[in-house]
Amino acid sequence: MRLAVVGGGSTYTPELVDGFARLRDELPVTEIALIDPDAARLELVAGVSRRMLAHAGHPARVLATSSVEEGVAGARAVLFQLRVGGQAAREVDETLPLRCGCVGQETTGAGGLAKALRTVPVVLQIASVVRELAPQAWIVDFTNPVGIVTRALLDAGHRAIGLCNVAIGFQRRFAAGLGVDPSRISLGHVGLNHLTWERAVYLDGEDVLPSILRTHGQEIADSLGLRLGLLERLRAIPSYYLRYFYAHDAVVREQRSKPSRAAEVAALERRLLELYADPAVVTKPELLSQRGGAFYSEAAVALIASLLGDRGDTQVVNVRNAGTLPFLDDSAVIEVPATVGAGGAAPLPVPAVEPLYAGLIAHVSAYETLALEAALHGGADRVRDALLAHPLVGQDEIAEELTGLLLEAGRAHLPWTVGR
Repeated sequence: MRLAVVGGGSTYTPELVDGFARLRDELPVTEIALIDPDAARLELVAGVSRRMLAHAGHPARVLATSSVEEGVAGARAVLFQLRVGGQAAREVDETLPLRCGCVGQETTGAGGLAKALRTVPVVLQIASVVRELAPQAWIVDFTNPVGIVTRALLDAGHRAIGLCNVAIGFQRRFAAGLGVDPSRISLGHVGLNHLTWERAVYLDGEDVLPSILRTHGQEIADSLGLRLGLLERLRAIPSYYLRYFYAHDAVVREQRSKPSRAAEVAALERRLLELYADPAVVTKPELLSQRGGAFYSEAAVALIASLLGDRGDTQVVNVRNAGTLPFLDDSAVIEVPATVGAGGAAPLPVPAVEPLYAGLIAHVSAYETLALEAALHGGADRVRDALLAHPLVGQDEIAEELTGLLLEAGRAHLPWTVGR
C-alpha cells in the first residue's frame, strides 16, 4: 500500500513516519512517497525517515520526489501538509496584522486569510493530479486553514476529509489526568476548525467534564491562557485558539512584545535539519516535540485505517455540515465527531448548540465562505469583504488597510494581483 505525503520535506514528517512505524498493525504501509519541491530538505527528511523505519524493523520503502505525479500515482491515501511560501510567508501572516492592532496568527484572522489566499489554488491543482492518477485515493488534509481548504476540496468534488490534532490532544490530556486508557475517553467536541469547544468529556459513556473542571480547572485555564471563571461560566473547555477571541487585546500586546512563532519555528527547523543529517539519528528526536502537531500522526493513522478498512468507528474530523448544525448552511465544513468508513465520514448528531457558541460559529463560518470566494476568484473587494466579516477584524478602516497590506505582501503567490 502506497501512502503519499504532499509537503513531505516538512521537518514534521518524521513524527508522521514514527506513527506509521509504531502503528503498523493498524495500517500496513509498504511505501511512503514524500513529495516536496525543496530537494535539499526532502533528502534530509527522507534519509532520517528511512533510518527510522529500518530501526523499527518496518519494511516500508521511502520514495523522495519533487514530482507530484510520480508520488501520488496509485496511492491509497494522500496527506496534504504543505506550506505555500514556507516560514517566511508565515512570518508575514503573524506580524503584519499587528500593525493594525489585530491578532497575528497563521490560521485565523487576517493571517489565516492570507494563508488561504495563496494555499487554496495550489491545493486544488495538486488534488486534480490525485484525481487523475489515484482516483480511489482519499485526501486527508492537515494543511491550514483546514476548514477552508477542506471545503475547497469538497466543493471541487474531491474525496477529502480535514484533520486537526486539537481533539486528539484534549482526549489524550484528559485520559492522562484521569489515569485511564485514551480509548475510554470520547468528547462532546463541536464547532469549526480552530474554533471548537469540549462541552462534554465522556469516560465509558459518563460525562465527567464537571469533575474535571472542579479538580483541574485552574491548570487547564492556565494552559489556555484564559481565566478559570470563564471556563466555569462556559461549562466547557474551549480550544486554545479561542484565546484569540476571548482575550484578543491581551494577545496582541503579548505578540508585539516577543518574537513571532514563525521565527521560533524557523530556528527550530534549522536545528532539526541538522539532526536529520546525522546518520546516527535513527529515532524521532525529542526536539521534534516542540514543533507542534502533537498526536497528529496517531490521528492520521487512525483516520486512514478507518477509511481504507471500513471500520465504522468514531473520530473527530472536518466534514460537511449536512444539517448537523441547523444554523449553518449544509455546505459548510464543521469539526465534530463522525462515523468513518469506506464511504467517508458522516457527522454524528450534536446536541443543540447554545447561542454563546452558535453566534461565533455562524460568524466565522460566514467569513470562511467569503474567504474561499476570495481564494478562488481573487479581487481586492472579496478580500476586503472577508476581512470585514471576520470577528477578529470587523472594522471598515482596518479591513481596508489590511487588504492593501496583505495583497502587497502576497504578490509573489497571488498572480491576480499583478498590475494592481
